[in-house]
Amino acid sequence: MTFDIIGHPAPNEARPFSRATRAGGLVFVSGHSAPHDPALGIHRGATAAEQTRQALAMVASILRDAGTSLDRAVQVTMLITDPADYAECNAEYVKHFPGGLPARHTARFGVPTEAKVAFACIALAGDDT
Repeated sequence: MTFDIIGHPAPNEARPFSRATRAGGLVFVSGHSAPHDPALGIHRGATAAEQTRQALAMVASILRDAGTSLDRAVQVTMLITDPADYAECNAEYVKHFPGGLPARHTARFGVPTEAKVAFACIALAGDDT
């Protein structure tokens, strides 16, 4: 089976993983938090809800680049740093799946970042892939 890499990491990238891969009719999106680059005026958000919204927008953008959409997500992983943010993340999360919620699991994560939440997902590839 062949697969396509969407968003190769740059040489010597500090985070050496692709944004997503497409194989077997599915798109696998790596874990992504809300974008954050203060030098460019990009801030991930102060609250868990803002970060959830922006992280899911990032995942949706990657899915569009792969020829599919968040509406075609069949499984989502929500990674949170503080369980106290769980309800706030959930309240924002459900807004992004008006057609029905995909299967999901949640786990705590700890990476060298101040992100409160990150998401990974598996989605059905677009009809033309």
